Amino acid sequence: MSTIRKRSAQLSENPLFTNVIVGLIVVNAVLVGLETYPYFIDRFKDWFLLVDQILLWIFTIEIIIRLIGSKSIGSFFKDPWNVFDFVIVASGHLLVGGHYVTVLRILRVLRVLRAISVIPSLRKMVNALIKTIPSMGTIMLLLGIFFYIYAVIGTMMFASIAPEYFGSLHDSLLTLFQVITLESWASGVMRPILIADPASWWYFVTFILVGSFVIVNLFVGVVVGNVEEANREETPSPTDIKLDEVQKELQEVKELLKEKSKHES
Repeated sequence: MSTIRKRSAQLSENPLFTNVIVGLIVVNAVLVGLETYPYFIDRFKDWFLLVDQILLWIFTIEIIIRLIGSKSIGSFFKDPWNVFDFVIVASGHLLVGGHYVTVLRILRVLRVLRAISVIPSLRKMVNALIKTIPSMGTIMLLLGIFFYIYAVIGTMMFASIAPEYFGSLHDSLLTLFQVITLESWASGVMRPILIADPASWWYFVTFILVGSFVIVNLFVGVVVGNVEEANREETPSPTDIKLDEVQKELQEVKELLKEKSKHES
């Protein structure tokens, strides 16, 4: 059994094995895209289903090889990416058995996400984004308060002028979301309101300045900082290496001083 596990581990860690799986994921993605065209699905539906079944079983064999090659079942499922891959593949078998055609097509699209778990650079990027979630919680709270205040003010001020944009609180929130994306906010939202209320410019200008240029940039700053930190952990800079060496030397000096003080006492 140890020989099988060792060979499975070697196979799963082989770059060729990984490249083949990535290639098959790309093939799966292309097939899913082609299925959106009636021309292809009407003529090659049976072929699409056959190839999908083959790909599903290949991915299943891949998961089995990785599971056998791991130290234990527990260690395999400790990695969230392994759990993600297992759920995607296992769900495919369950849905095929249940003949849920619409959900099955959606799941084929989700299989493309497996490229993230297979390609190390993508996995590193997603891990860096996940690390930003705790920091983003505070920024999301700040953005939520900011949106709520401006939505209430906008509803009070412009409900009678532009009910399609500020007729209720949820309409105002949706309008402000459009404004903060800077998509047609001036010509589509602000200009018609300015005609009826020329003093309303301050509302939109302050919202854009604070919302788009300050709070949204906080999101970008947090994401960039975490990505740089992940890259530094993966490939430390010469300065980081030098700092680690200095810290090790200081630790050694401290241990020598402790030993010397013990001998003197």
